[in-house]
Amino acid sequence: MELNENELAWWEMSVTSLILQRAWQMELGQIGLTVPQTLVLIAVADSPEPITPMKLSRILHREPHTISALLTRMEAQGLVKKERNLERGNWVRVTLTKKGKEAYQRQLKAKKVRNVTECLSRQELEELNKMNRKLRARGVQLLREMLPSPYGDPLW
Repeated sequence: MELNENELAWWEMSVTSLILQRAWQMELGQIGLTVPQTLVLIAVADSPEPITPMKLSRILHREPHTISALLTRMEAQGLVKKERNLERGNWVRVTLTKKGKEAYQRQLKAKKVRNVTECLSRQELEELNKMNRKLRARGVQLLREMLPSPYGDPLW
């Protein structure tokens, strides 16, 4: 069976994504981080206020229990700190520790994979970003159709 043009485009995107993901894993591994850890470090560092595990799960499109387990491991490694919100005792806030801030800074310097799009012209980069936004929106729509979220996530 031959792939139609949409399936071929999907194949190309998937393989490209896998290659870039593997390259990023290797680059981050050299500085002692994993991709999931790095994504958490970036989300926490970029948040203007301490972030909740639930918000992290929505931002990263991961199940809450997956984020909870990751945060527990990261806390044991001294990268993040989980604190109960004094006003709302059932809420947990996540912040970076000194070690977490240092790890965040290290990953900022690991730019080789993140700058892979330097081979594109400005116009190609703008087109790629536009297409990615459109595909991400469609992907979120598909996720909602296949697995309705009980969390009412406005970020998706």
